[in-house]
Amino acid sequence: MEPLAAKIRPKSLKEFVGQEHLVGEGKPLNIAIAQKHLFSFILWGPPGSGKTTLARIYANSLQAKLYELSAVSAGKADIKTILADDAGPHPKLLFLDEIHRFNKAQQDFLLPYVETGELSLIGATTENPSFEVISALLSRCRVFVLNELSKDEMAKIIQQTGFTLDKDASDWLVAMANGDARQAIMMLENTKELYGVITVETLK
Repeated sequence: MEPLAAKIRPKSLKEFVGQEHLVGEGKPLNIAIAQKHLFSFILWGPPGSGKTTLARIYANSLQAKLYELSAVSAGKADIKTILADDAGPHPKLLFLDEIHRFNKAQQDFLLPYVETGELSLIGATTENPSFEVISALLSRCRVFVLNELSKDEMAKIIQQTGFTLDKDASDWLVAMANGDARQAIMMLENTKELYGVITVETLK
């Protein structure tokens, strides 16, 4: 069964909540998506702040073939498989989650393909890329910093789940999730399945 977080994941910037400094009118990712501008970049921000969602919205706007890997388990062989894949007329876009977990040799291997444009890269990380990504690769990517979601943004995302809960329960959940939208959605889904009703007590 598909998790609720996946079911309600925004498909466009109109549905996306937060990161106005990147996706608001006249802001860099908004313009890149509107103009279908293909380039490599790194999204640096806390868990649940929208990194994967933004990568998918961006890839969809370019009609790119998106390959998603986690640097925790992926290696050179996975990159080779992507390079060998026939994407037809569509650009190849690699979303590499937790890019800071790729070691120097793996990043060195990836570098020439990003350099030539054979593969465009979106890296996602919770760590400062200046310390975790090799300078040659970093220089070929723009870095966008995502902020922790605000309380109002979190409350808006909770409303989008369609679950009924009072203000006390919503406020408790917002405080507990600490800006992590995915965690808040998972807790709502689990609480509803276990207890049938969402209150501060059942959330606890």
